[in-house]
Amino acid sequence: MVESSNNPRDKKLRATGYMLKPLWVTLRTMVRVSLPGHRPRTIMYPWEKSIIPDCFRGRPGIILDKCIACQKCVKVCPTTCIKMVQIEHETLGKVKRPEVNVGRCMMCGNCAEVCPTNAMIVTPEFELASYTRDDLIYDPIKLQHPWKAGYEINYEEQLPSNMKGPAAKKGSMELKDTVCLEAKKCISCSRCEKTCPTGAVKMTDTGEVNEKTKKPIKRPVFDDTKCVSCEMCVDVCPKDCLTMKEAQ
Repeated sequence: MVESSNNPRDKKLRATGYMLKPLWVTLRTMVRVSLPGHRPRTIMYPWEKSIIPDCFRGRPGIILDKCIACQKCVKVCPTTCIKMVQIEHETLGKVKRPEVNVGRCMMCGNCAEVCPTNAMIVTPEFELASYTRDDLIYDPIKLQHPWKAGYEINYEEQLPSNMKGPAAKKGSMELKDTVCLEAKKCISCSRCEKTCPTGAVKMTDTGEVNEKTKKPIKRPVFDDTKCVSCEMCVDVCPKDCLTMKEAQ
């Protein structure tokens, strides 16, 4: 245990040390960085740019041709700074693409992680200061950024059981939520088929006939290989007969 000293001379020296010690540290650092071969600890920003690591996550970007408007980026954004807006595409006509308010973006990269087509990417841009808030709204056209290897984020998820054993192959198992249908509630409205951005839903004839309308009864069939688990079919279902089943 350290005992405090009541000697007035020690207190005087201690006060002097409080003043001299910072000056000594400053002088030592100044001499050290002035010697050749020593790298300075600060840079003359903004005239000098710092070195950005390869894993740096700046503002999000988009490759419009890859986007399928599944809205997974909108749902996963923790700051709700992404929304879908309509634009005129050169070949597809009127389509919806994400718009980002970079003033609220925390640059977490979650939108790029969940994007099933790697349309959303992370860019190295971080100098986004502006004089007005409107300039911080990046519409799909302004959000575009030239693609470079490493801008997309892909994580391979595997079941623990799939990683055991000599025949284990990395990346051979993908965890993905699937859609479940409660057939009794379905009214064959086909909204799920029309909304699906990947064409994973197809209405098929069950062979039964509706007694009231005398029309054949159809039920949706889901192709899990095309499904990206965007839940858009679940959202548009008027009878809540579709639910998502989490991957086990």
